[in-house]
Amino acid sequence: MKRLGFLAFAAAFALAVSIETGSAAKPGRETRLAAARSFAFAIGDGTLAGNLSGRYARFDLVVVDGESATAKEVAAIRRSSGGLVLAYLDVGTIESYRGWYNAAKPYRIDYWGDWGEWYANVNAAGFRSLMLERVAPAMLAKGFDGLFLDNTDMTETHAAQKPGMRALVAGLARLVRARGKLLMAQNGADVNWPLRRFYDGINFEDVSFSYDFDRHAYFRQGAGDVARAQGEIRRYRRAGLKVTATDYLAARKTKETLIAVRNACSAGALPYVSDVFLRRIPAQPFLCS
Repeated sequence: MKRLGFLAFAAAFALAVSIETGSAAKPGRETRLAAARSFAFAIGDGTLAGNLSGRYARFDLVVVDGESATAKEVAAIRRSSGGLVLAYLDVGTIESYRGWYNAAKPYRIDYWGDWGEWYANVNAAGFRSLMLERVAPAMLAKGFDGLFLDNTDMTETHAAQKPGMRALVAGLARLVRARGKLLMAQNGADVNWPLRRFYDGINFEDVSFSYDFDRHAYFRQGAGDVARAQGEIRRYRRAGLKVTATDYLAARKTKETLIAVRNACSAGALPYVSDVFLRRIPAQPFLCS
């Protein structure tokens, strides 16, 4: 596991590194989410191997793969940090390596080559039932504090799927809230805006740096793109959502990492930086000063 040496250069930007100790009387999940100061988006290969208690002890909010993580692993992360652990769940595409793939297969539509998966027909009641009655409850039963939804923004390119996605997100919101848990999504600033009342938080990828699958290279976003992303972060924060920002960089990009952290923090988002496959966990959290 490669780790980013953030602590060595954090002082240059006066980014404080601290450990949240928690309080004797635990506040509600919404209060703890609002108070979170550090974030780890850890769904890549190897992120559930080794000493989880040590690796995630300093993070207030951790997202791990909802299918791969066991109840024991979720408990270990929660116990070490006292933070929140959310289950990653892709609701907009169908991944061939999932345990529910055969059940979801009839609902495949077109293929997404970048990630080797298929967009889902979320308008189909059968697909929504699969997520709502089988997949999501099984994840929540492991002790997660909520769900982190990916690819809700597939409706940007598949506008006909908007009714189904709204119904699915609304159903998942009812599911988690009935259990006193949280719901986050990511990206899709415009298509998720009408759904914002269902969410407690949102993550924006590629605010400052991203990855080009055609060129197999990381790249820096233009100033206009960064400004637009920061505007969306501020819009969602004004709406009362917790906002995180995830940027993608190759290892040992110290200067670029500082830029990504600064741009996220200045807009009010919790920053996170990793490789595009989210395998690299920093030794210390990225914190805003």
